[in-house]
Amino acid sequence: MRLTTWNVNGIRNPFSYPPWNTNRSYSAMFDILEADIVVMQELKIQRRDVRDDMVLVDGWDCYLSLPKHKKGYSGVGIYTRNATCAPIRAEEGVLGVLPSSNGTPYRELPENEAIGGYLNTEQYAELWELGGEDPAGLDAEGRCVVLEFPAFVLFGVYSPANSNGLRDGFRYGFLCALDYRIRNLIKSGKNVVLVGDLNVTRHENDSACTLEEIRKKQATREEFLSGPNRRIFNQLLLEGEVLGQRDEGRETAVLWDTTRGFHPDRRGMYTHWDTKINARPGNYGSRIDFILVAEAMKGWIKEGNIQEGLLGSDHCPVYVVFNDKVETQEGDIDLVDIMNPPGVFQHGKRKQEWKLAITPGFSAKRMPEFDKRRTIKSMFAAPASKKMQSSQQEPAPDSGSTALPNGTNDQAASNITQEQPLPSTASPAKRKAPAAPLVKEPPIKRQKSDAKMAASKGQQSLKGFFQSKNPPPKPNDPSPEKHSGTPVSNNTDSDDDPDLQRAIAASNALHTQLSQSNKTSNTPSPTKDPSTPRPTEPPDPSTDHEISPRSFSQQLASAERTQKSWSSLFSKPVAPLCEGHNEPCKSMLTKKKGYNQGRSFWMCARPLGPSGEKDRTPGSQWRCATFIWCSDWQNGRVHSNSKNEDGDGEATPVREGTS
Repeated sequence: MRLTTWNVNGIRNPFSYPPWNTNRSYSAMFDILEADIVVMQELKIQRRDVRDDMVLVDGWDCYLSLPKHKKGYSGVGIYTRNATCAPIRAEEGVLGVLPSSNGTPYRELPENEAIGGYLNTEQYAELWELGGEDPAGLDAEGRCVVLEFPAFVLFGVYSPANSNGLRDGFRYGFLCALDYRIRNLIKSGKNVVLVGDLNVTRHENDSACTLEEIRKKQATREEFLSGPNRRIFNQLLLEGEVLGQRDEGRETAVLWDTTRGFHPDRRGMYTHWDTKINARPGNYGSRIDFILVAEAMKGWIKEGNIQEGLLGSDHCPVYVVFNDKVETQEGDIDLVDIMNPPGVFQHGKRKQEWKLAITPGFSAKRMPEFDKRRTIKSMFAAPASKKMQSSQQEPAPDSGSTALPNGTNDQAASNITQEQPLPSTASPAKRKAPAAPLVKEPPIKRQKSDAKMAASKGQQSLKGFFQSKNPPPKPNDPSPEKHSGTPVSNNTDSDDDPDLQRAIAASNALHTQLSQSNKTSNTPSPTKDPSTPRPTEPPDPSTDHEISPRSFSQQLASAERTQKSWSSLFSKPVAPLCEGHNEPCKSMLTKKKGYNQGRSFWMCARPLGPSGEKDRTPGSQWRCATFIWCSDWQNGRVHSNSKNEDGDGEATPVREGTS
């Protein structure tokens, strides 16, 4: 059995990348991941955005926690494969204060229906004192889904980030609540598995930025480990480094870091990279996605690793593989036996089929908008016997049928079936067509249009749409195709129709006047007979519909010059070439507060190197030190010294907010 966690940065985001864009379905994605449980974070949808393909996934059950107020923000989802596992209880939120499917808050449900481990009064008071956060507010942002299997309680979590420092209290309160709940569950005798994007690193080797800061002496290791969020996190982990004495109530560590446990000395094992600076190719990232299991479950895990080669998000998937048989207090047991409700599996063999009725009420398939729904695939999976019975009961047509033109046989047969039903006992082998089909003849307009298009070799002109419906045949009249070489306004084969004359004049004007800025209307008088020749007048360039090849070439050249001038006015400026690679630079925007905020600049387009610094080595594969203000780059030349706010002529590192 395999469990995978992945911050997808938008539930549909992976489908823009290979291999997910080959078959854009969640079942195909889960098969590629080879997972039985998939935990997704940062779905970035609201409940009204949930679609059938997200919930009605064949062979999978789904549990979603979405933000109650904010739009396109947060969101956690857990998918479970019905063939291997099924939870016995499910809820959303860390504290259990949200209402369940029957309206009762999860923490107030009967003991046999609740997962348990909820914070007591003393812990609530301490949580309020430390973080100052309302419990309902902690659970209202769609950051946690909790599933209980007989084997363990699974937490799928998207922890708040410290992007701007404005929500430090909320973030600290969330981690404290999570710590309390996990410790309470383990103390009650249940195993716990915590997975997801926790937005915190446990060691300096898990952050390239931290290693750079320590190397540059911009921060010390003690300062890094003493952060309040990291201190709580490390006290939760086995072998987590904690400076000084442990906090009260956190004297013992309870969770094991599976990825680091299987790769204790691996460097650069990052799961997140900043896409704004293209940090992934150079592996300048951090490890903030974890799969943590209770200490009693260390022997259950066969393998744990990251999948940094899978694209689709600014994070990569992290997974663990469980042993088929695990050791419990009752002895060795097949894992599938305790990953499903009691009695579904016995000794590794299925005894009961999965049914939606046995799923918890929090299942997304039991939402009112998805309950008792069927997928399109299941709609067409009707038994073959029913199809045969339906075909044999179709009424048989009479004999003597005549052929119906232009593919109308199906429509005629349908009309016959509805208007002249025959006994259903008629043998299908002796069906006969009716003597006279009860179907209307095709409209004359359509027959004429089909014949006309078949005879035409090119695209139909605008004039053809305004000709009379039934023109009398005139064998002596010249064919209109003989005079279609040059557009002429005096068409002798036109009807005396003002609308037709205006349409023909407009069509001719489109053929001849290509780039005249002042277009004038040149339609003939409605009362004038088009067959009457016009008097000889001096040619007027603005009204003449016949142009010479030379005039046509001049107008075409003028139009091209005008187009080029407008294109150059609105096109992007030519990017300068970087000094280290002689390649086009990319434009970025300064976001760091100061007098340069809002200014654009050019910098090397290559990714940032593993060190996090610009590489000054000639021909290096990483980003060089090229920096030019966009205002200084004009007509392919630098007109002044390009210096940033530090005065060193280089782009300030992105972590300080320049891009």
